Amino acid sequence: MTDTPETAASIPEGEASRSAAPELDAVLRQRLGGFAPSDDRLAALHARFVRSAMDADAVDVAYRTVDSPVGRLLVCTTTVGIVRIAFDVEGLDTVLDRLAAAISPRIIEAPDALDTAAGQLDEYFRGERRSFDLPLDRRLSRGFQRTVLEHLPEIGYGATESYASVARASGSPKAVRAVGTACATNPLPVVVPCHRVVRSDGAPGNYRGGMAAKQTLLALEATS
Repeated sequence: MTDTPETAASIPEGEASRSAAPELDAVLRQRLGGFAPSDDRLAALHARFVRSAMDADAVDVAYRTVDSPVGRLLVCTTTVGIVRIAFDVEGLDTVLDRLAAAISPRIIEAPDALDTAAGQLDEYFRGERRSFDLPLDRRLSRGFQRTVLEHLPEIGYGATESYASVARASGSPKAVRAVGTACATNPLPVVVPCHRVVRSDGAPGNYRGGMAAKQTLLALEATS
């Protein structure tokens, strides 16, 4: 069977969902009549499938992984912008399942759609970038958390601010604990720099990616 653009486009919409993504290679093999193509061929077919799905507006969330000094990162985007960055310790499959429930099950691995984000993250971890210029989709942050997270980019690269200070800047000076919760559940870590918020005594405090990751980010910015 010769593959055509229609081959990928004709795969049922459900098979482009998060639940079907791990079986994509099997789907492609089945559509090829049992023919077992090489890994390169499968990669090409996958890329064609992704392009067809995205061109047909059949994808709501695209994702890729990025290697970094704080471990593998999952980076997800919608048509609005980056919607989620997750650490390996969060369980990447768990994160994708939650995105499927919160946004849409039409999720697909599409590295090319996140080349710009991956490039900026690489520059940051090499000490060559001090801020990010990426569109963000903030739908996973609401209320006071969103107010807190919108303040965080005002904390300069290499600087830190206490939870109490962020509470004051966010208009609720007594909401120190709520600031801690907002930072600990930040859906866009690294890009929205919650790692720059520390305790009043200088201790790092909790972090979604773990204490070691937070200390690594603070050390990176202190020496760049």
